[in-house]
Amino acid sequence: MLKLGLLKAKDRHLKVLCLGAHSDDIEIGCGGTILKFAEKYKNMVFRWVVFSSDAERAAEAQKSAQKFLKGAKEKTISTEGFRDGFFPYVGADIKEYFEVMKSEFSPDVIFTHYRNDLHQDHRVISELTWNTYRDHLIVEYEIPKYDGDLGSPNVFVHLDEDICRQKIRHVLDTFRTQTYNQWFTEETFKSIMKLRGIESNSSTGYAEAFYSRKLVLG
Repeated sequence: MLKLGLLKAKDRHLKVLCLGAHSDDIEIGCGGTILKFAEKYKNMVFRWVVFSSDAERAAEAQKSAQKFLKGAKEKTISTEGFRDGFFPYVGADIKEYFEVMKSEFSPDVIFTHYRNDLHQDHRVISELTWNTYRDHLIVEYEIPKYDGDLGSPNVFVHLDEDICRQKIRHVLDTFRTQTYNQWFTEETFKSIMKLRGIESNSSTGYAEAFYSRKLVLG
């Protein structure tokens, strides 16, 4: 298993862009990785964008992002109001938002949705990420759900059990509006991290998994 690190000079910021269609997507998809990065790299600068939220879910998103980004040097958290479930039909407006965002923030790494995610909103965010950012490291996270669209990831971040517990606790404690979903449980989130830990031969037993379409070495 080849290991690559995000190497930066000590006096330079590591800029991370986190994109989620809905208020809990980032946390479910890459929350453990964000906690690990914020702990490991001391000069982290985050831009965290949630594209669809009503007042209640926006409050949850803001509260959650503050928890996950507690160790960050700088953070900007945005919760937008694009219509849930209708992203393919308001794509032009979302694209305009991406263009403004691109002019304001040039990240070292971008976390976005998996290209083959069967949720229409997730797919639009993934497609526009690639359409907008042509010279950036992009990794796509996965979200377990009813659609059964999990694939075979090729990038893994190993997580210790304490970070896994933190991730799960933050998600379940914060996103109370989602507890009606039968899959929104500790067992779901822990089991997928355990499975990805097995696949990547994690010494801790746990991992989050991602998809990378393009990666330049050297």
